Amino acid sequence: MVGIIMGSLSDRKVMQEAADMLTEFGIAFEMDIVSAHRTPEKMVAYGKTARERGLKVIIAGAGGAAHLPGMVASLTMLPVIGVPVKSSNSIDGWDSVLSILQMPSGVPVATVALNGARNAGILAAQIIGTFDDAVAARLDAYKESLKAKVDEMSRELHSLT
Repeated sequence: MVGIIMGSLSDRKVMQEAADMLTEFGIAFEMDIVSAHRTPEKMVAYGKTARERGLKVIIAGAGGAAHLPGMVASLTMLPVIGVPVKSSNSIDGWDSVLSILQMPSGVPVATVALNGARNAGILAAQIIGTFDDAVAARLDAYKESLKAKVDEMSRELHSLT
């Protein structure tokens, strides 16, 4: 199971893309609001109990100062994927991107692009696919579908010339 957490309800639209990808790959997930700044005790409990609750990966989205992914990563040995979210109070999203990217040695956070929750969901599925053959097979099919789309676009382009 994958945990999807975000700092605010305003992040939900972006983070839903991770949930949609996990659903496509048949992976169970939980979703919650966990604020590093407003509910630090909840954040600590979430990170410390994630593994015993059966989570295998955590996807954490945050905007602005974006401390949630790094703080959760400091509390668990599970892989944490950080999604920088462009929020109304951000500096074009760069504050979120850099906050999640610039982690100290020993506390890694895998970081995707600004608002890149779709890729976060795919990355979480790839991590799970390393030990779940059914998920790996669905990922293989997904990658083949991407290839087929590119082949179709190529044929379409050639038909225009």
